[in-house]
Amino acid sequence: MSIRTTSAISGIAIAALAFAGCGTLTGAAVGAGSGAVIGGVTGYGVGKGALIGTGVGAAVGAVYDITKHTRED
Repeated sequence: MSIRTTSAISGIAIAALAFAGCGTLTGAAVGAGSGAVIGGVTGYGVGKGALIGTGVGAAVGAVYDITKHTRED
């Protein structure tokens, strides 16, 4: 994929980050954008990088949400 496509995916991820209210969605959005950029730059593939980044980001965001709510209670 081209740098233009990678930039567009990153922009969409950042926009999703602005609208997301919970850590899981925020983590997934940031992970997708980061994974797409890393995958595009390293030659691994934008789609594969975005997919892996989404999963990792969502998992980290969910853990953050759980620990945040546990500390507030």
